[in-house]
Amino acid sequence: MSEASQFTVTERVQSAITMVEEARGVPLSASCVVHRGELLEILDQARISLPSDLGSAEEILVTRDAIIEEARVSAEQLVAHAREEVAQMVEQTQIVAAARKEAQRIMDEVDAEAKQEREEIEAYIDSRLATLEVILNKTLDVVQRGRDKLQGVEDKHILSELSE
Repeated sequence: MSEASQFTVTERVQSAITMVEEARGVPLSASCVVHRGELLEILDQARISLPSDLGSAEEILVTRDAIIEEARVSAEQLVAHAREEVAQMVEQTQIVAAARKEAQRIMDEVDAEAKQEREEIEAYIDSRLATLEVILNKTLDVVQRGRDKLQGVEDKHILSELSE
């Protein structure tokens, strides 16, 4: 694995932000001097890595759906098993009552477990998506600042201040 591919999108974006934060300032302006090639290389690597991070998020969603499906199948199997037990005990009234109570307990337990797993999975996915959202927003901010700089927005601002 190459050294460049060992870094995550977040680390690359943070590296670009650090590069801008630590860049030498241009006197009497808010501008700074950064090495364009280095910054563009970092941003390009982040852009290349971004699809893999999005792929990871999609995999998490697929995994969540698979776990929910597995829980549903498990619940159906438990219900089927409970029904079989109840059918075998239909002859005796006390046993039937106990079986119904146990079947309900199992159903409640499975429902509670499935609900808890679903909530945990959704919280995990929400956390990952929130992280990805932050990364994307930071990347967009860096890109917009870069575009503004390339278009000379800050230079125009400086020139207007000098004419005053």
